[in-house]
Amino acid sequence: MQAQVVPKDSIQNKSYKILNKSILPISLIGVGLIINKSKFDKTFQKDIRNSLRDNYSTNVEDYLTFAPVAQMYIADLAGIKSKNNWFNQSKYLFISNLFSVGITQLIKKSNQKMRPDSGADSFPSGHATIAFTNATVLYHEFHNSSPILAYSGYAFATTVGFFRMANNRHYLSDVLVGAGIGIAVTNLVYYFKPLKNFNPFKKVKNVSIYPSYKDNSYGLYASYQF
Repeated sequence: MQAQVVPKDSIQNKSYKILNKSILPISLIGVGLIINKSKFDKTFQKDIRNSLRDNYSTNVEDYLTFAPVAQMYIADLAGIKSKNNWFNQSKYLFISNLFSVGITQLIKKSNQKMRPDSGADSFPSGHATIAFTNATVLYHEFHNSSPILAYSGYAFATTVGFFRMANNRHYLSDVLVGAGIGIAVTNLVYYFKPLKNFNPFKKVKNVSIYPSYKDNSYGLYASYQF
């Protein structure tokens, strides 16, 4: 049995890609750490609040956080070519969120930074972490077939970050670090592809299962080929 030799150029190319994709999240985390608890951070937050009406409040970011996920499954239903099938998409989405949120929660508990509205556990932003995790999954799935769709998730994620500050729940540093964690973790998940071969539906012959939408209801569509 002859061992398979992986070309050196291929290894270098993969290493370059992961390093290249690490620049943005590392930069976001780095800037967030630098300005954390700084005068600039506090002044920036006050300026945002002062630009809005008194007692401004909205919960729109609770929904926008998951907009990239909805985009992904709607694109699947529309037949837009993706990197993975819906099951692997869901698998990597779950794993990415599991690790990114886990890291964020660990930092929150160890840091115990107060929120602008005097609440607890401000740093980093959990909403920003989830929003940018979801946006990065969307990016990886569609950046080759539909770049506009792939990048649009980041617009929703950035909006989530803004509203977390507008609602006086987070500082800019909280949002930047949360965003960086979400992007970095998801990039690593798509690089290493944990549980790559796990798909119980592969063992079921002649059966196809897809997410479906009909009459304002979401569900799964299953078909069996005789």
